[in-house]
Amino acid sequence: MGLDYSYEIFLPAQNVTNALVELAALAPRTRRVPSLALTLPGGDQVAVPFTSNFKSKPLDCSTRGTLELDTSIMFGLDDAVRAYVSTAYDPELDELGRVAIGYVYLTVHFASWLHPRYALLEFTAATTGMSRMFERSASVRAVFTDLTIASGGVCCLLDTESDTLQICWLNGQPIAETVPGPNFASYDDLVATWPGQNQ
Repeated sequence: MGLDYSYEIFLPAQNVTNALVELAALAPRTRRVPSLALTLPGGDQVAVPFTSNFKSKPLDCSTRGTLELDTSIMFGLDDAVRAYVSTAYDPELDELGRVAIGYVYLTVHFASWLHPRYALLEFTAATTGMSRMFERSASVRAVFTDLTIASGGVCCLLDTESDTLQICWLNGQPIAETVPGPNFASYDDLVATWPGQNQ
């Protein structure tokens, strides 16, 4: 079995539509896939340049607990990204010096495992090599923390399939801690710092 590292973004459930719009802006402009029309809980509708289970058929997620997307995301070319892409292909950079990485599998949990008022966007690497890039690349980490900020998220974690999760972003600040760890003995301690969970 390979490594399946993931970035996990927690955000207020009502922010999922905005998060998907922000994510769509990170897709390669040259990728030719039909837009996927989504209906989300609450009735919001959004189209994204990705597939779901490699299909582009419109999806009604208004009564579902999860949504699965096959994404391709643009990342800046740092040493870790360069090492990853050089093993597979000669990277074609866009005008911002970014390269497309895919597939990154996204599962949207409309009610997260940590708190039902918060949704979870779970971006999972497709291969062991991509997992190692997730862990080593500052550029990749910046894309996910920037997406956390842009979507109004409260927390971004990196799951490296160990006993702890690495905290990358928490309540508007970059942070380099773990949960469980010295400042967060449990996941409940982490969630207790999130705003509005008792509303």
